[in-house]
Amino acid sequence: MTNSALNRKIWHLAWPPMLSNITTPLLGLVDTAVVGHLGTATHLGAVAIGASIFSFLFWAFGFLRMGSTGLTAQAFGQKNNDKVQALLVQSVLMGVFIGLVLVVFRSPIIDLAMYLMSPSEEVAPWARLYCEARILSAPAVLAGYALIGWFFGVQYSKGPLWMLLVINVINMVLDYVAVYQFGMASEGVAWATVIAHYLGTLFAFFLAYRKLAQLNLVVKLSSVLDWQRYVALIRVNRYLFVRTVLLLIVMLFFTAQGARLGDDVLAANAVLLIFLTIISNSLDGFAFALEALCGEYYGSKNKTLFKRVIAYSSLWALIAAIGLSAIFWLFGEAIIELLTNVEPVQLAAKEYLPWLIALPLLGIWSFMLDGIFIGTTSVKQMQDTMILCVLGVFFPVWFLSQGMGNHGLWLAQASLFVARAVTLLICYRKNMKQEVWF
Repeated sequence: MTNSALNRKIWHLAWPPMLSNITTPLLGLVDTAVVGHLGTATHLGAVAIGASIFSFLFWAFGFLRMGSTGLTAQAFGQKNNDKVQALLVQSVLMGVFIGLVLVVFRSPIIDLAMYLMSPSEEVAPWARLYCEARILSAPAVLAGYALIGWFFGVQYSKGPLWMLLVINVINMVLDYVAVYQFGMASEGVAWATVIAHYLGTLFAFFLAYRKLAQLNLVVKLSSVLDWQRYVALIRVNRYLFVRTVLLLIVMLFFTAQGARLGDDVLAANAVLLIFLTIISNSLDGFAFALEALCGEYYGSKNKTLFKRVIAYSSLWALIAAIGLSAIFWLFGEAIIELLTNVEPVQLAAKEYLPWLIALPLLGIWSFMLDGIFIGTTSVKQMQDTMILCVLGVFFPVWFLSQGMGNHGLWLAQASLFVARAVTLLICYRKNMKQEVWF
């Protein structure tokens, strides 16, 4: 494969998730903007608390996306069609089952989450209303994770694009209707998200059906009944589960500490986390391309293309990271003013904006390395390095910088990105030198 052809393949896989991922923070942007203009930080804080809880809860099961991508990409590279269709069925069923379990146990889950987050008396009742509605979307959200992972694995990156566009457009429309037409607040935002996820996931099932037909694959009942086929998924997913829970503990801790610094700081961090979501979702386009292509070339044992796709994808991601930093530097304050008209929240968010200007260049390397390790399903190394980074870097840095207030929180977050990149790079060099993958 020529260099130009490989670059075209990278962009063919990268641009749809980049575009669709940009719509995801737009969803959060609309949620934040709608409640941010109600004239008080209370509803904005409630949405921040509720969104953080479900980022933790749902992305604790993000292995449904990552594990599905890595295993499907390898089966795709091996041209193992039976395994490709089986992984779709197994991943979706696993997502629906876990989602139903979450709905059944929603009361104790919400009680525990509210206890851990400790919102103020003004924010707490609105945050609970948000959570009681939002958790009902669990089966659709987790099945959607599995579908997205399978789409990336078979290199159908436009599938997640159409799915997420449907979800986000419906959510934006329903946000406006719920708040400004029906007079609802944070709970209206939650119900809009629930309805949007179910409709978007139904649409994704239709896309999966079409892709199966295009690949000349037929879903077999044996894929559902053969429980031994789930072993590989469970083996991969257990390490990804631990790794993801650790990462989301950091997010939950970050929001909780911001809440303890006051409602204005909590709301300011909620606004700035939209910037962080834009960073991760934009750069993840190239990481998703790496997952699919590294998985394919690992499955077909093509070391040359494996190394070349890493080099070219990382170069494009670096260019994108520089562009994001420039945009935040030039337009960051204007974006903050669009998100909220509450002056104390605006002032606080602008004070911490420099951290978000630096984060694209600090975070790019951990995103790209994640893509390599997911594609090769080297997930135990991902788990072990995350344990080291969270316990050995994030929390010590936060502890030592408590006197810096919210700046200390952002310093710990930035340090975690750097530590993840360094530790995974060490593992990557070791795996290549010792020919672990090839």
